[in-house]
Amino acid sequence: MVPPYRAVRELGNFHYAPSMSPKRHPPASPERRTFLQKGALAGAALVGAPAAAAAQAAAPPAAAQAPPPLTHAVESAEPEDIQVLGDNERAGSDYMIDVFKSLGFEYFFANPGSSFRGLHESLLNHGGNTAPELITCTHEENSVAMAHGFYKVDGKPIAVMAHGTVGLQHASMAIYNAWCDRVPVYVILGNHADAAIRRGAEWYHGVQDAAAMVRDYTKWDDFPWSLTHFAESAVRAYQIAMTPPMAPVVMVLDGGLQEHPISRNERLPIPRLTMPVPPAGERGAVEEVAKMLVAAENPVFVADRMARTPNGMKMLVELAEILQAGVIDQGSRMNFPSRHPLNQTQRARAAVVDADVILGLELVDYWGTVNALRDQLHRTTRRVAKTTAKLISISTGDLYIKANYQDFRRLQDVDLAIAADPEATLPALIDAVRRLVTGDRQRVFQERGAKLAQASRAAAEANRVAATFAWDASPVSVARLCAEVWNQIRNEDWSLVSSYYSNDQTNWPRRLWNFDKPYQWLGHAGGGGIGYGAPASVGAALANKKHGRLSVAIQTDGDMMYSPGVLWTAAHHKIPLLSVMNNNRQYHQEVMHVQKMCNARNRGIDRGEIGSQLSNPNIDFAKLAQSMGVYAEGPISNPNELGPALARAIAVVKKGEPAVVDVATQVR
Repeated sequence: MVPPYRAVRELGNFHYAPSMSPKRHPPASPERRTFLQKGALAGAALVGAPAAAAAQAAAPPAAAQAPPPLTHAVESAEPEDIQVLGDNERAGSDYMIDVFKSLGFEYFFANPGSSFRGLHESLLNHGGNTAPELITCTHEENSVAMAHGFYKVDGKPIAVMAHGTVGLQHASMAIYNAWCDRVPVYVILGNHADAAIRRGAEWYHGVQDAAAMVRDYTKWDDFPWSLTHFAESAVRAYQIAMTPPMAPVVMVLDGGLQEHPISRNERLPIPRLTMPVPPAGERGAVEEVAKMLVAAENPVFVADRMARTPNGMKMLVELAEILQAGVIDQGSRMNFPSRHPLNQTQRARAAVVDADVILGLELVDYWGTVNALRDQLHRTTRRVAKTTAKLISISTGDLYIKANYQDFRRLQDVDLAIAADPEATLPALIDAVRRLVTGDRQRVFQERGAKLAQASRAAAEANRVAATFAWDASPVSVARLCAEVWNQIRNEDWSLVSSYYSNDQTNWPRRLWNFDKPYQWLGHAGGGGIGYGAPASVGAALANKKHGRLSVAIQTDGDMMYSPGVLWTAAHHKIPLLSVMNNNRQYHQEVMHVQKMCNARNRGIDRGEIGSQLSNPNIDFAKLAQSMGVYAEGPISNPNELGPALARAIAVVKKGEPAVVDVATQVR
């Protein structure tokens, strides 16, 4: 007998076929349940009795019987009216995957969503889940931040899939960080534009202008109407994202375009990717810069987002050594070796004060380099560079700017501004400088270089002395934590993949470690958004994995609590990463801000920590990590126990697994 209806589970909703719906009954009362249990026992005693036949004859008709239980077999059965692709058809999303493969994406990062279900399925089956491979994320903000970190190691963009309005809202903070950091994240957003065929949830997950909410902090977006339109825009988006100044882009892919079948005989072309050559400085302007640098008595280079590729650092070292000029690395990229004798980063203010020519290379904040702002009851500013110092800027920031979000800093008057990519300009500048250097100038340069090297050594020694303060303190001092980590990794091929939010006075790794490879320092979040550090570290560790590097993160506690689910992603995909928790149990920067207000208002600072603490109860990050399958130890508050714990964790990471060491630390 065919049951009157059949339950079929589809995307969380139950549909019944044919149109007859089951009767709804009120829940059984306790007395009724007791009666039914006794009846069942009595019925069991009557099995085989003559009355059984009569009872069977008196059974209610089939239409009144309860529906069969929803077993796995019933739930997995295909609907009677299922539609499938014909032998001569393929899905539009198969073609989309072919286009994405042509762009060289290694991975897609995504938290699953129904608006890109067609692309998801094509990635797994048509694309074989290889190049790109799907990395499962627990939050869209994690997906984008992981792509951000991956790019800063590998120099290649990663595609992120996000679900409709809600997915993009989750992703928006991380997109903003990537925008402020000028990192090319490629966002693929699912959407259902045709209101006539939307399912229930697709109404509030669909939108007319999907990219509108992030348009102020993305470089370009498009909503293709056809597969040919899609292919051209997909390639264009990649080109735009990767052309300096780089930035995120958004491709909105309609669900119908993904899912509708197309003929296998339809030959859809895949456009060829041709990357534009980054813009270099005009020859005459570059020659003028060379003349100013060669004639200068104390030239200083200040680099921030200068090095786009590993060659950037190499060329900056070459130029600095020709001129024996000091270099300040402001840290948005790895621009200059930390222990090079010409590195003046740890005495940056003094170097700026002494300079008569300052060459800014992709500076985020030129004004803040040559001026100071005093943040007290009344904010005041003053110039720290000499008023006679010549200021030169080479930056793509002059080529592209938007109005609403204020990430472009104050306008600084300069003597010569070149709107160009600094790394692309350096070869011509190096050649121009070499042609102008005479023997007499070389002798001057050598004397200058010796003085700079001595100043650099003195700054390094001061850092080593400062690191010994509170060496045996419990909780562990941040300097001791960083020194212990360095002691364990110094002979490895390591990469510090975490972001550090504090300045160079409290950034102990840059003060104590030897950074001399481009992938050893990745910079910061860009927009200062908390929640970037943990997922960006996992993304960067994934990029380092194929090179066999030891990825290390000094992970702050507040940041980890924004996105702890990324630990599961690291465990699930076996991404080797050592995360050392800098767990001071508070948002300490915010504590200092509130205490500053308390002082300014003469109210004392004893209540200044309220609202910014992460204690009572303390967070056990080791147990949190263990719950997601990650090896973990801690919390450690005795500094003498830290070294052995790090060694054990590194052994786990070398086997290809993530590990966490939770360290209770001083506030700074």
